[in-house]
Amino acid sequence: MELQRFGDTGLSVSRIGLGMAALGRPGYINLGHSDDLAHDYDVDEMERRAHDVLDAAWNAGIRYFDAARSYGLGERFLGTWLTSRTVPPESVTVGSKWGYTYTADWKIEAKAHEVKEHSLATLERQWPESRALLDSYLNIYQIHSATFESGVLENRPVLQKLAQLKSEGIRIGLTLSGPSQGEILRRAMEIEIDGSRLFDSVQATWNPLEPSAGSALAEAHAAGIGVIIKEALANGRLTDRNQEPDFASKLGILRTGSQNLGTSTDALVLAACLSQPFADIVLSGAANTEQVLSNVQACRLQLDQAIPARLLSLAEPPSVYWAARSKLAWN
Repeated sequence: MELQRFGDTGLSVSRIGLGMAALGRPGYINLGHSDDLAHDYDVDEMERRAHDVLDAAWNAGIRYFDAARSYGLGERFLGTWLTSRTVPPESVTVGSKWGYTYTADWKIEAKAHEVKEHSLATLERQWPESRALLDSYLNIYQIHSATFESGVLENRPVLQKLAQLKSEGIRIGLTLSGPSQGEILRRAMEIEIDGSRLFDSVQATWNPLEPSAGSALAEAHAAGIGVIIKEALANGRLTDRNQEPDFASKLGILRTGSQNLGTSTDALVLAACLSQPFADIVLSGAANTEQVLSNVQACRLQLDQAIPARLLSLAEPPSVYWAARSKLAWN
């Protein structure tokens, strides 16, 4: 897998990245997550499994890894893998996030799995925690799920603190969720501290079911902001695991397209995401080695222009997509 420049950050990244959301905690909303973990939630076993997936990702050419404070022990698992494999810091790019606190206490069923707070106090607490676990590997620090409601883009003390981290060599990013992703990104692109744009990267949901942020992501890419696509498989809704009756016809389109190319449905969808001109990195959310090896096949697919266009016929109104996502069960 070839490396390429990541916006104007000076960093080099692989086209496919690996996210730690499904690897760092026993409960997550991906369809079939409990089966992926073989219903074994022992901390040592989960760390071993995470390291196996990271090994497979590395051997497949993945050089971007993405974590967050709220991904249970995701940062710890990634950090112990990087050090135990003696990965040179200059050979890998690592991003993490602040703003959510993990609150599930390693349980599948919890009153709240994570609590969001975009305050200066949270940033000042979580930044040292992330740095302690990831050390010199940490390149990109992102606001986790910036929204208008949280007020983080108007919080001058937070923005000033992020600018301070940027002056120390950390690239500053934000991740987006919800039907207003495009509007939030455009607002973030306007933010300058001491005459310089604050944000170096953006991570947003884009997939054939929810492509509404595409035009804003294209603007960000053109401005030199690195673009990371998350939830490319819509938490499993764009795979064979989605057995909802209302999705049957759409699943048929995915299966026909993948069969025509001799590939898996997940690789087809990831390839469609990679084909978007604004996409620098598309994250794999793999929870086992088989999934990551299937996902990376996307890099080898040559899609004619008709295929991504056909997949975009699957698109839902953003409000419908995000309502469906909010109903996914932690498992």
